[in-house]
Amino acid sequence: MIIREIEVNSILGKSSIGDYCINPYVGCIHACVYCYADYYTKKFSRHQEEWGEFVDVKINAPEVLLKEISKKKKGIVYISSLTDAYQPLEAKYGITRKILEILARYDWPVIIQTKSSLVLRDLDVLKKFSNIKVGFTIISLDENETRRLEKFASPPKERVKALKILKENGIKTFVFIGPIMPFTRIEEIERIVEETKEFSDEFYFDKLNLKPGLIEKIRKVEGFEEIEEDKMEEYYNKIKNGILSLIEKEKIKARILF
Repeated sequence: MIIREIEVNSILGKSSIGDYCINPYVGCIHACVYCYADYYTKKFSRHQEEWGEFVDVKINAPEVLLKEISKKKKGIVYISSLTDAYQPLEAKYGITRKILEILARYDWPVIIQTKSSLVLRDLDVLKKFSNIKVGFTIISLDENETRRLEKFASPPKERVKALKILKENGIKTFVFIGPIMPFTRIEEIERIVEETKEFSDEFYFDKLNLKPGLIEKIRKVEGFEEIEEDKMEEYYNKIKNGILSLIEKEKIKARILF
């Protein structure tokens, strides 16, 4: 694992989800096989290492944010778009916590999306916001499958437990079911909804974001060797219909992103 401490000139980036995004790190130890951030990171940085084998820690991010926040118009901040702000290194560096403390001080609205139960460490800070949502990415409740695809992320049971604790503490929550892998069965998606609907205010569903080389990378994972790209459109059309029926049946607030 290559870990570098770097300094940055800016930390508030543009976002299609909120008004801004903050990525406290470059790279991610979670090493998710399907992650499209790998493509963008290699495209726009010097990194050519395998995804999950490097992380740059933006060591001065809190200080930079403090300067930027006084100059920019208040808006929704999405944490994070190209990394997991609560990957294991956050336990050591606390960059995300320091960022949240600043955003809470100025009461900027925040959306956090993660695969880590470490977010519970910052529950005291999260409760200071007047407008915050925290969500967990869950692709499956099968720990064998998730361990193959999300090598170092928190087990799905831990994420569900953390979701429950956040909800009990008055935090708005969501579950992001995605990427839905070809060919995830609708029964597995139904299972995720059933296990989390009591603790989630909203659900999002998305398909695999295909970037160059990603299919080949996924095919190297045991159990996914036979994925056929030319059959994916048919699969996603079918699974989308199943999700629409699920939303209607469960009466959940949800958005399908494909």
